[in-house]
Amino acid sequence: MRRIMPFLFFHYRAPILLLVFAIALIILRILLTASFFYAFLLWNLCLAIVPYIITQSIYFYGFHKISIGLKIVLFFIWLLFLPNAPYLITDLVHLHSPYSDWKWFDLFTVFVFAFTGLFFGTLSLMDVQKLCILRFGNTITETLLFLVCILMGYGIFLGRFLRFNSWDILLRPTKLLIWSFTALGNIKTWMMSLAFGLFIWLIFLALKWVKEA
Repeated sequence: MRRIMPFLFFHYRAPILLLVFAIALIILRILLTASFFYAFLLWNLCLAIVPYIITQSIYFYGFHKISIGLKIVLFFIWLLFLPNAPYLITDLVHLHSPYSDWKWFDLFTVFVFAFTGLFFGTLSLMDVQKLCILRFGNTITETLLFLVCILMGYGIFLGRFLRFNSWDILLRPTKLLIWSFTALGNIKTWMMSLAFGLFIWLIFLALKWVKEA
């Protein structure tokens, strides 16, 4: 354990420091205001890092060691939780709440959480890109990731506007299915889903370009 912890911190120091900084902001706000209003951001951030934990676990365990059936299950779990990463952007809406009385500090805090969630989501997309390129090649992989980003945008819409959660696929599957298809007939659904999805795609391309530069 003594050897593992330094290795983990060295390998994941940027994500860990981002998490620590975000958590520290919430703790500071609670101490100064005696209010737990923005504590929900901690839960949202926990959900946001699940896809990255999944892809990193697959990456280090060995993609070739996992059975086809388990790969399919893990892919759908990953896809189900992936919208939680950029979903934190929409928590900016809570700045309108009367409980958000430290406007600039609250704005900065939500921004840090939104950036951290988007960062983890992008890292997870990069992991999937590396895994898929080896099997499908560049063209199919790029197309797949673009579609995943659009689905992420739709997932954000379902979460923010229709108030569904990732686990509703188990708790309210029928309602989720009906509302998901019904929403496709609304122009607002397409506008917001494409806007979020294209933004995520562009962020992914930008960070990939920085990494490859």
